[in-house]
Amino acid sequence: MSDNQDKEETLASFQNITNIEDVGEAFSHLEAANWDLVEALSRVIPQDDAPLANLSPNTNPIHHHPPEAIAQDAQVSPAAAVGAGTGAAHPNANLNTNLNAQQAANTNGFRPFNYDEMPGPSQGARMFPTQLTSSINLDPSRQNNNQNILVFNIHFNQQIYQIRIQSLATVEQLKRKIFDVTNVPQCRQALRGWPPSRASEAQLSETQLCNLGLAPENELILVDLTDDGFMDTEQDESTQRLDKIFKLHIVVEPEGRRTTLSMEGKTTIEELKTKVYYITNTPVRHQEWSGWPSGCDNETTLAQSGIEQNHEFVVRNIADRVQNNSNALNSSDVVNLDSESSADEFEDATDFNNSEYIFTDSPPVQPLNRHLISNNTNDETSGSAQFVENYRARFGEPHADFFIGSLEDALRLACHKPAKERKLLAIYLHHGESILTNVFCDHLMKDEGIILTFRENFVLYGWDMTYESNKDMFLSSLTACINSNASLTARNIKLDKLPAIMLVGKSRMMGRQTCEVLSVIHGNIGLADLQSRLFDTTVMYEEQLQGEIREENERAARDLVKAEQDMAYEETLQADMAKEAAKRQKELAQAAERKRIESERAEEDARRESIRLVAKQSLPQEPAEHEANISKIRVRKPTGDHLERRFYTRDTLQDLLNFVAANGFLIDEYKVFSGWPRRDLTAIEASQTLESLKLYPQETVILEERF
Repeated sequence: MSDNQDKEETLASFQNITNIEDVGEAFSHLEAANWDLVEALSRVIPQDDAPLANLSPNTNPIHHHPPEAIAQDAQVSPAAAVGAGTGAAHPNANLNTNLNAQQAANTNGFRPFNYDEMPGPSQGARMFPTQLTSSINLDPSRQNNNQNILVFNIHFNQQIYQIRIQSLATVEQLKRKIFDVTNVPQCRQALRGWPPSRASEAQLSETQLCNLGLAPENELILVDLTDDGFMDTEQDESTQRLDKIFKLHIVVEPEGRRTTLSMEGKTTIEELKTKVYYITNTPVRHQEWSGWPSGCDNETTLAQSGIEQNHEFVVRNIADRVQNNSNALNSSDVVNLDSESSADEFEDATDFNNSEYIFTDSPPVQPLNRHLISNNTNDETSGSAQFVENYRARFGEPHADFFIGSLEDALRLACHKPAKERKLLAIYLHHGESILTNVFCDHLMKDEGIILTFRENFVLYGWDMTYESNKDMFLSSLTACINSNASLTARNIKLDKLPAIMLVGKSRMMGRQTCEVLSVIHGNIGLADLQSRLFDTTVMYEEQLQGEIREENERAARDLVKAEQDMAYEETLQADMAKEAAKRQKELAQAAERKRIESERAEEDARRESIRLVAKQSLPQEPAEHEANISKIRVRKPTGDHLERRFYTRDTLQDLLNFVAANGFLIDEYKVFSGWPRRDLTAIEASQTLESLKLYPQETVILEERF
């Protein structure tokens, strides 16, 4: 176990014993005592030497330990353990002075104190009474050695048999010990309750227990297979049990109300807890269950869990219990363990948000992965997705809303926006080896006020800096996206101050907009201080933004006026352009009309000229003046002028009309009238001769326009 893990356990034990919730305060006490738990406790809690005679010897009805087991508990040889029962001096030099004195005074029936045999729901995170702190060896090295021993509570025939065995032992050796206490032959033993992911390995006799990811204390159910029964693997049996009906008898504490539910084997534990929520109104995250075998989680089905088809559970509302314990602890500086109820209350004062204690009365089966991002991640987006997924799996609900994507995307969403829409970027820097990680994430980051603050005022981005490769890549990204000062700030945060939260905002400096680290919040901080720091930074940032918001509003107002002016100008311009277009259209139309008229006129002139030429070419030769049988015709034009020509009397009226047309007076436009009697010559047959029409020797005809 690493030094950081030792410190983490020491910090947890110190907080449990002293009830100091402020991590920073607890951290400072331990640092002052050089991480000596007993010395730190002596600084905080008055030490009253309580004689061990007041403690009754361990008479555990489950199983009486032989001297070898006692030796394992106290980390001494079996001979020394026997000596402890017969009055010999205890050889363990690590025990403190009070314990040595009490050993000398209790020479009959004494055996070393065993933490695992203390009553209560959680053997792994025990809260010790102040009266015993001077009598119990809290040396971390001794606690670490005790982790080589695994405890199995074997449920069989309505009884529980407790077996202690080395973690290096095999499954076959465990079954031999089970045979010793139950008389069930190894070949007929079927054990349920192994971690679901290691169920197949647990069926192999040579598998070592340390490779099964077991907790220090485990619950297993023993099934005695009949002569004609068989079970190839536990997984096969679980499949067969999926469609079976399980009757679950649930006792709701502290009321003691009993409820029986019939559920199918394929029902998950999360679905069962949701059903209980509907019945008891106890939220799922506040439910503490007793009776589950080790290795169960929310996704485990009833068939996979290894419970009997008729099983009993006890459910408690941890929120109510913690509130009661808090009130009780606040009312007195020293907890009295004379009564059984006060001891239970003291031991039950655990954090109900800690997901490690939801299912069983023992610590989790497998140690949670300290690395939230795999090593050598070369893509920020995939690394961010890994971080969020593993963070949720490790610390459970509720949790803050982390942004998934690259740091550049998160910075753009938070800072690169108008001032009125801008938020702060909160960069959560995680480190799996820090002793503050579990407390910070399980206590502070799960607070509803903190979650709401992040949701409303921040874009929260998380990154795991446990691996150096991921740390270096992220520091390079900080330099590229923000500046080198941000990268240097993150690099200089010490391990014992992690996790930390860097608050980044966009502000105006030296006349230009730039992103800067506004504040760094270290992990050794209490909930109230964290809330205050977040609030103060938010208020300060909003005050900085007010000037920018005001400028943006003024600029928006100016832009609006300019836009209105531009719109009015555009409308005027469009109207002028429309008028000009209409004028041009009219002119084009007029020009087209003139062109049409001119074209028609030209066509008409051409037609007239053609008719005139044809008429002129059709005229007979004009006779000489001295010739006989001639007729002299005078034509009076509408203007009063006259036209004259001589014709032969044999010439026709058509020749006269052609003469008129040849001079530009077309017959379809003019009429020709004789003088007396007045006749319309254009209405007479044109083939008649002038002689027949009496138009000789001379005659005057009149031209009149047709209407």
